[in-house]
Amino acid sequence: MTEEPTTTELTAKAKALSSPLRWRILRLCLHEPRTNKELAGLLGLNAGTMHHHVSCLVETGFLEALEPRVGARGAKEIPYRATGLTWRDSEAPLVGPVVVETFLQEIQGVSPTDLEIGRVGSRLTPEDREALEQRVDELLEWVRAHDSPGGEPFSMMIALHPDVQQR
Repeated sequence: MTEEPTTTELTAKAKALSSPLRWRILRLCLHEPRTNKELAGLLGLNAGTMHHHVSCLVETGFLEALEPRVGARGAKEIPYRATGLTWRDSEAPLVGPVVVETFLQEIQGVSPTDLEIGRVGSRLTPEDREALEQRVDELLEWVRAHDSPGGEPFSMMIALHPDVQQR
């Protein structure tokens, strides 16, 4: 049996996931372990700033350090890999707006013809909404389970929300 996270742990996790930059770091480390230097280069930041963000993600369990390796100039480098904790609702506190902001940052520069977007509005009974949420969870789990090292990288975001403008 796993223990429930403490309020302090949940607060630390919420803080760690309160930044779109940290979500982007997790995405970059999802399929390929990356070092602070590699992440800093990909995100246009200095190494010190990147170290701060990576340390926060490691401390909260969202990133894990792998075995050190020797870099191009002989220096010790530590690659980091995302642990997948953000896939479990209990491990990722309510961070919806930050995830949406991250998504908007990540699609900057993506050709509009490469974006597949679907949107629908509906009125659902509580039972039907629960069934929909279950099917969405199953779909996301299927996508995660079919991650293929030789496959083309892509991202998907699904948002289900009450239509407050219709109330």
